[in-house]
Amino acid sequence: MIKNLIFDFGKVLVDYDFEMFFHKYITDEERYQDILPVLYNEEVQALLDREEKPFNEIKEDIIMDNRKFENEIRIFCDKYPELVTNEVEGMKNMLQQLKDEGFKLYGLSNWCSKVYHTMNQFDIFRLLDGYVISSEEHVIKPEPEIYQRLFDKFNLKPEECIFTDDREVNIIGARQLGMTGIVFHDSAQYETELRKILKETNR
Repeated sequence: MIKNLIFDFGKVLVDYDFEMFFHKYITDEERYQDILPVLYNEEVQALLDREEKPFNEIKEDIIMDNRKFENEIRIFCDKYPELVTNEVEGMKNMLQQLKDEGFKLYGLSNWCSKVYHTMNQFDIFRLLDGYVISSEEHVIKPEPEIYQRLFDKFNLKPEECIFTDDREVNIIGARQLGMTGIVFHDSAQYETELRKILKETNR
């Protein structure tokens, strides 16, 4: 029986826009094209999300490797919360409805410590009963350890959980540990898939 619904943050509960963010501060198109792969890549995002050392030290490490983009890197890191633009349409009402139906709601996100600024900005996060953030745990999805820490922290049984994430690789990781998974596209698609699963499992 499904009792717990677990959500990624970015592109599931809140939206973010790297392109809009960079264009706000970098008006030169050629420089924008040069800086984008430096900061918007898996390696840098993993460093920030894992946060094995303080955020500002990671920032200085990135600058050391990319001196010609020092100003842009400082802007990116210092104004990181501005990447988040809005709550994903329909999801706050969806979470409230699910909470009213008796489900426990949790968050599981790869995000640096700047996430707490974002969580204070958007009401949707107040609907969560708890969360696990990668930068606190120093492990990231889809590594098994971060899912296990969620189970341990809130005494959850994987078979009683549905995990929702916009990245299939993270859903695969969740399924390997016994959770049901939904790859998120939008709130309507999520509700359709969720209701189908609940109909089959919570009879």
